[in-house]
Amino acid sequence: MQFAKFDIGLFLREHWQRKPLLIRNPWTDWTNPLEPDELAGLACESAVESRLVLRAGDGWSLEHGPVPEARFATLGAEPWTLLVQAVDHHAADVTALIEPFRFIPNWRIDDVMVSYATDGGGVGPHFDQYDVFLIQGLGRRRWRVGAVCDEETQLLPHDDLRLLDHFEATEEWVLEPGDILYLPPRFAHDGVAVGDDCMTYSIGFRAPSRSELIAAWCDDALADLPEDDRYADPGLPLQDNPGEISAQALDRLHAMIAERLMDREAFARTFGRHSSTRRYPDIDWRPDEPMEIAELRARLEQGAALSRNPASRFSFVAHAADALSLFVDGQCFECRGDAAAFARSLCAADRVEAGPDLTDDALATIRALCNQGSIAFDEED
Repeated sequence: MQFAKFDIGLFLREHWQRKPLLIRNPWTDWTNPLEPDELAGLACESAVESRLVLRAGDGWSLEHGPVPEARFATLGAEPWTLLVQAVDHHAADVTALIEPFRFIPNWRIDDVMVSYATDGGGVGPHFDQYDVFLIQGLGRRRWRVGAVCDEETQLLPHDDLRLLDHFEATEEWVLEPGDILYLPPRFAHDGVAVGDDCMTYSIGFRAPSRSELIAAWCDDALADLPEDDRYADPGLPLQDNPGEISAQALDRLHAMIAERLMDREAFARTFGRHSSTRRYPDIDWRPDEPMEIAELRARLEQGAALSRNPASRFSFVAHAADALSLFVDGQCFECRGDAAAFARSLCAADRVEAGPDLTDDALATIRALCNQGSIAFDEED
């Protein structure tokens, strides 16, 4: 699916991370990509993250998945919502929803969460720390949007849900199938199903916190430091008071830290690995049998194409026209020449035809990516 009418440049200039935007059905031909029963089936699987949010009067409750299949028959008439995370990892038609939004860099894209709600169902007024496009897939949902929130915003006392203590809407819309609502971070919002069979696709975008960046960077920096890299002060001057930590000592100590932390190339490698780590790294996507170079070369000579694993994350940092660092699933691959050209193509498209005339370096990179489960030959090939 692609957009028939949507001004990306105008959106980035005026709305991205600034203000909400309602986009009335911009698709060439909208079709709901997942049936409610398929979503419920995913929620029953242990490897899939899911939640049930139920509302009874003014009270809210949360149940974590996997959801027993029999549970759906006992939910009753009270409003409820099923939320399933990272559905794009499991359903190709849902994965395809991300493609029109690739004007946002790969490393910012998180996943596609899908929700199903009965009449009156929702998750309550809240705010998120990330950008999101809310696509109405099936049925109708009323969205109310309020003010920008922060860490001082009062929340209701609840063990599991971060619901706003006070919510006052400033804008309100009812979304029909194909409509999209864009929300920047921290805008208060509340979505309520209008009628049954309400499905919403939430394409979320990551924004690392300063604390996450510092933690990841420091962990990597510490791992590379030798034990004998220590403070030294030859020519130590005599101090008037031995209890003082002198300005000269502080300058040297601070420089020891700043010199390491200001290494931009090392930070780029750390961030590339950190940002490309899979959302669910414990799931093993490796093939049953490792790919060998001879088999790989033969498949490529036959014209077979390679496809990305929807659960994998791909990005790169360019060093020169023909050299880059490719980051996939927390791993770094240094690429030059045709390996770099392949890496650029792989980051730009879900499916790549690598061609038969590749160097040994390029083949080694492709083989490593196949064997860690990040890419695979198309089944139809």
